[in-house]
Amino acid sequence: MVDRVELNDNKQDILSHRKRRDQIHILTIDPVLAADMSERIHSDKRLKRYRLFHPHAKHVRTAVEEIGQMAVETVGSRLLIFDVRRVTFPKLRGAFNAIVGYNRRDFNTLCYTICVGDGPVNLFQNGKALEVFVPYLSSHRVDYHPSVFFYDPFLHYEAGEMEPRGIDEQFLIPSELPRRLIPYFQNGDNVDVAKIRRYFRAIDKADDVRKERRRMLKRLYKRRFVAQFPARREQMTSLLSRDGVRVVTEKLNLYPLYFEDWVYKLVRQARKNASAF
Repeated sequence: MVDRVELNDNKQDILSHRKRRDQIHILTIDPVLAADMSERIHSDKRLKRYRLFHPHAKHVRTAVEEIGQMAVETVGSRLLIFDVRRVTFPKLRGAFNAIVGYNRRDFNTLCYTICVGDGPVNLFQNGKALEVFVPYLSSHRVDYHPSVFFYDPFLHYEAGEMEPRGIDEQFLIPSELPRRLIPYFQNGDNVDVAKIRRYFRAIDKADDVRKERRRMLKRLYKRRFVAQFPARREQMTSLLSRDGVRVVTEKLNLYPLYFEDWVYKLVRQARKNASAF
């Protein structure tokens, strides 16, 4: 547990929190995504000593409450990772607003943010290039000031790719593979996202196997995006790189490519900035 915030009459102390540590808050109510991020971070030799915080509840409502309760504790972390996918974002907006309020003054100095999410509705149906992401990314930049926005194809469900649910049915985070990705996997109809994530992170495998899995994932992404945007092959190459691609005024990366590198870079930079105060 991080130190509690000590409030006093000094406005500067209330809004800025300099006693941050090498800690990361993973702000998602999706246990599959939380596990993927946590295991990727802890399996990286550079990041093993970092402390991670995320909800542990299995039910959505309880997980949302957990994130709300940990809002004040986020001021002890150097990195905040927001899950901003469309399907869960409405349930988290209130908690996220509180977290931003506690940390806004320190964004991009003592504390950095990463957003992980899906994309605009009907991204793959409208025939446009990546510029369609711009208003979507801009809206998140206003609220969360992310140093990196990771688009995750395994979080992105087009219209018609999610099973319809009745109004009285319990809210569930989708676990099935998006239909457009099924042809890329053997027995894709019987494979869920959790299994796909375990396969590609391969934390229990040798280094050469893990590297090959990363190459496989990059090839899959490249095939999918080049097929969708054949006239933007050069842009797709940048999208697969560590620095991502700049789309007009915004930057876009693909999760989980180079995710651990960005975590390491941002926590290290926040620590460096803190030493200058």
